[in-house]
Order: sequence, then C-alpha cells, then structure tokens
Amino acid sequence: MPPPDPAAEDALIPLSALQHHLFCPRQNALIHVEGLWAEDAATAEGRLLHERVDAGGGEGRRGVRVARGLALRSFALGVAGKADAVEFRSEGRGKPARPFPVEYKRGKAKAHRADEVQLCAQAICLEEMFGGAVPEGALFYGTTRRRQAVAFDADLRRLTAQVAAQARAVIASGITPLPVKTPACRRCSLEALCRPDRLARPPQVARWLAAQIAE
Repeated sequence: MPPPDPAAEDALIPLSALQHHLFCPRQNALIHVEGLWAEDAATAEGRLLHERVDAGGGEGRRGVRVARGLALRSFALGVAGKADAVEFRSEGRGKPARPFPVEYKRGKAKAHRADEVQLCAQAICLEEMFGGAVPEGALFYGTTRRRQAVAFDADLRRLTAQVAAQARAVIASGITPLPVKTPACRRCSLEALCRPDRLARPPQVARWLAAQIAE
C-alpha cells in the first residue's frame, strides 16, 4: 500500500464541519475558517456527554467489541475526526467483524438531517479504513435515552457527499458567507459573534446610497 499523500492529509477537514455546514454554512466558516467558538448551556452539555462517552474506554460483550474515540478519516469525503463509539459485531467464524458506529447526542432527534449526515460520514470513513460495507448505525439521544437506528441508504450517502464537498469548498475559500437570519439562529451559540440581526440587513449608509441610486 502506498504511503499517504501529505497534501491529501493536509486537505482533510474536521468531520464535525459537515454538521456545522448543514446547520448553517456561516457557522461552518466562523468555526473552521475564522476559528471562533462560544459555548452555551447546550454545547457544554453536549461536550460533557462526549467526554463521558470517550472516557468509557473499550469494552466488549458476547459477539461485540466496542471501541471509543476511534480516529477516523476518509480521503473520498476529505474528512477526519473520531467516533464516539464503534461496535465491531461478529459476523461468524472466519469473517471480519462489521463496524457499527454509534453517535451520542444531547437532546432529541432533529427536524434536519445533520446528525444522520455526521453518522453516515463516520460509516464511510470506516468502510474506507476497514474495507467492508457498513450499512447501518445508530444515534443515541440524551433526552429519550434510546437509540435511533440509521440506515445508510443511497439518498443519505449522496447528501453526505454533497455536504462534505460544500463544507470543504467554504473552508478552502477562506471566505465567511454573509448571515441569513432564520429561527435557527436562536439555537446557535455563535449568534452574538455572528450578529445576524445587524449583518443580515444592509447598513444604514448602504441603504441610503441604494435609495439615492434608485431615485
């Protein structure tokens, strides 16, 4: 196997950028281009949940070996990161164990597909790393305390590839998109740094100049 291409390694973006981009392209750029971050109660709760999961270490039960904090990468998607947990499930004697990614999230299932895209990206990483199909995984939500099964079908894989390409393009451009004020802004910890209320509208001088030109 040829050694990894250093340029390809350097071009990998954080796997978390896919979820940030699908939630809001500007949030993706603020975090991964400008290096901004702000924590609120929701992000702090999520961080603590991930820390507890990562601290659990590896474990096993009959026919299943669990690896936590497993490093992941995919050159096809151009991403790198780590998985909360990957269950390696026995497929029978003489067959390699099949990876089953499990991502832990605070709250409950969302209306958008950001969590599913992040999990699907992990599955694609695992397929590339271990050379076998990963057809499904699960999301565990802190509010419901239950797993939600996720099938990595063609539509989800296509969406994941599209989001990865878009997220990489924004980060590579080094340009932060202008804000678009939406109801989701209220749930974003970066709202104060993003300033969508102010920047989503033209400044007063620009509005005045536009009015003069229109006349």
